[in-house]
Amino acid sequence: MKINKEMIEHVANLARLNLTEGEKEKLTKEMENILSYVDKLNELDTSNVNPTAHVMPIKNVFREDQVQKSFDRDKILMNAPSKEEGCFKVPKVVE
Repeated sequence: MKINKEMIEHVANLARLNLTEGEKEKLTKEMENILSYVDKLNELDTSNVNPTAHVMPIKNVFREDQVQKSFDRDKILMNAPSKEEGCFKVPKVVE
């Protein structure tokens, strides 16, 4: 894929960026360099490489849920500016 100045101007317009002519030229060259590097990577044979999501194998570590004693509700609500039926009362934010 060849990057030209018009493509840079289009992307800059979509991103609401005001670029100078020098910046447009610089970005055009930089994007061409990036895409040429990616093309080199596409030349590699990856047919025998398994896809990975992480470099190192990871697994979830689960624990058993255990019921434990919690804080006293009255003590928690003691400094609440507003409370109702044992809960914090907050202003309505959704109509």
